[in-house]
Amino acid sequence: MKEKNVIRAGRLKYVQTMSDLADALGKKLVTVRNQKPYAAEGHPAPISSPTARNQLWDSEQTNAYYAGQPIPALSQVDDDEDLLDRHEAAEVLGIAPVSWNTYKKDPALAAGVILVPEGPKGTEHWPRRLVLAYKNSRPGRGAGGGRREGSGDMIPRDEILPRIAELLDADPAVTVETVSDTLGITKFPTAQAGLATLRGRRIADLVEAQPDLDPKAAALQLGYPTITHRGAITVAERELRARSDQPYLQHTADVLAAAGIAQQAQVEMRQLDGGAMAAAVVLDTDQPAAAAVWDSRYGWRTSTSRRHPIGKDTATPPEGEGIRYLGSGLRPEPEELLAALRDGRKGTKRPHTNP
Repeated sequence: MKEKNVIRAGRLKYVQTMSDLADALGKKLVTVRNQKPYAAEGHPAPISSPTARNQLWDSEQTNAYYAGQPIPALSQVDDDEDLLDRHEAAEVLGIAPVSWNTYKKDPALAAGVILVPEGPKGTEHWPRRLVLAYKNSRPGRGAGGGRREGSGDMIPRDEILPRIAELLDADPAVTVETVSDTLGITKFPTAQAGLATLRGRRIADLVEAQPDLDPKAAALQLGYPTITHRGAITVAERELRARSDQPYLQHTADVLAAAGIAQQAQVEMRQLDGGAMAAAVVLDTDQPAAAAVWDSRYGWRTSTSRRHPIGKDTATPPEGEGIRYLGSGLRPEPEELLAALRDGRKGTKRPHTNP
């Protein structure tokens, strides 16, 4: 039987990152990345999901493998204390991993998140019991008591999308009025915008899964009412553009982290006014710049803020002290960006590309 990719209950202390594996082998991390000894036939499988950005292994298994000893088997029985990454949690809920980014904001899930390994560079995991509890808890009709006339939203902002998602799961044609009455939130813009956002993301999920499908056909297949198509398709098209940029940005972020000048992290995309997208890679504190920011209109630039590296969206390219535009074009090779970040003489005060 094929082993499941999951951190089993009680096995957290044995979790091994690629950096840990490199140390155990007496090699540099970059050498292990290039040689990929973990891809050899018979090597213990990762305990992270196959598409996870940071691969993890069980150190008891890898130690046995490199010592030429029998590899101990891990339990294949699901336990409430198993730790699931975003891909595994999404699989339990039957949603795309990108949708989990919305669901995980639920207070119960946010409070129970565990970083593996512990620290700012760890990957988020959740105990299986929390994911199952979230799956089994659905908002009832009238939850929140309805919205009083003239009142604002009656649930915290970070709970709104996850709660709307539950209603959309139950009824793809759910109306703005039903969402407003059930959750106690305003019809416009809160309920309307939330439904459009979630429908758009799910249309994007389906188009990615079925590339021959266009967004309108995907909306019909998902059972969304025609009146909702325009707004949802607009969101879907932006979402798909963001997803097409994300692999390049994540690869660049990984290169900067491997070079020791940036924090290892999952790149998060942010939508700007007019449909533009931006993302930031926070640099280590010993670097001259606080962060490297990518903007779909202008390419890469430096930022002086670690807390809010992207800053406020403006109609013109950000300029000022500490801001340098780096690299050639919108998508320079990561090595070119790395060289520019290391050399303060490189870069320009204004972007090469300006719409």
